[in-house]
Amino acid sequence: MAQGILGRKVGMTQIYDDAGAAIPVTVIEAGPCHVLQLRSPERDGYEAVQLGFLDKRRPRDNQRRSRRSQARRSERGHVASRLESKRARKRAAAGVQLPPKADCEPKQFIRELRCSAGGLQVGQQVTVRDLAEIKAVDVTGTSKGRGFSGVMRRHNFSGQRATHGVKKVHRHGGSSGMSACPSRTFRGKRMSGQYGNARTTVRNLRVVKIDEEHNLLLVHGAVPGPNGGFLVIRATNKL
Repeated sequence: MAQGILGRKVGMTQIYDDAGAAIPVTVIEAGPCHVLQLRSPERDGYEAVQLGFLDKRRPRDNQRRSRRSQARRSERGHVASRLESKRARKRAAAGVQLPPKADCEPKQFIRELRCSAGGLQVGQQVTVRDLAEIKAVDVTGTSKGRGFSGVMRRHNFSGQRATHGVKKVHRHGGSSGMSACPSRTFRGKRMSGQYGNARTTVRNLRVVKIDEEHNLLLVHGAVPGPNGGFLVIRATNKL
C-alpha cells in the first residue's frame, strides 16, 4: 500500500457532519500518480518511491522546445521504455540491461517519498483509493510568497504608539543594534525581509472524505500554497 501521493490544491470549502456541524476542509486533487522509479539500498543507498503527477505535453514541430511547460527529450527518456538514439543502440549492442521504465507520459510534478516500496512496481498507478485506510496525513507545499515584508506582517509585531512623541515610525521595528559589546547584530534577529515562498509542512491533518470517482481528498483545515499549487501528501507519524 502506498504511504503517500502527489496532488494539487483545489480550494477550501466546508461540509457538514451527521450532527450538522460545519467542518472546514481543503479539497485536494490527489493522483493518479505513476510510479516512475523505485530506489533500493543496494543500488542507490536509500529506499524511496518516485512518483509523477500530471502529464507534461510534448512540443510541436512549429514550437520552441525550450519552454518549461513542454517535455524535453531527457524527461521523455526518464519514463519511456525505449527512446531511439545512438547511445541507446550502443547500449543494446553491448547487452547493457537498463532499469525498468514506467512507459508513460512525462510528468509535471515529480517527487520521491522516503518509504518502503510495499509491493509497488514501476509503471503502476497510485490513486486516492490507496489512502482509504489512512486516518491523518502530513501535507507539504510551497507557501504563498508575500515579498519583502515589514516586521508587523512578517513577525506579528505590535508596532509603536500612534501618539505622544512617535513621529512617522509607527510600523518600524525599533532599535535592532547592540551596545559597544558585542557591537553587532546577532544572526536570527527578527527583522523585515522575504516572507513566504518557502517549503512548508502542515502535520496531522484528519482525512474527512475521499472521492474515488473524481480523485479528490478532503482534509480538515488549511494546507500551504495557493489554489493550483502542487502538494505532497504523506501518512502522518503523529498518531
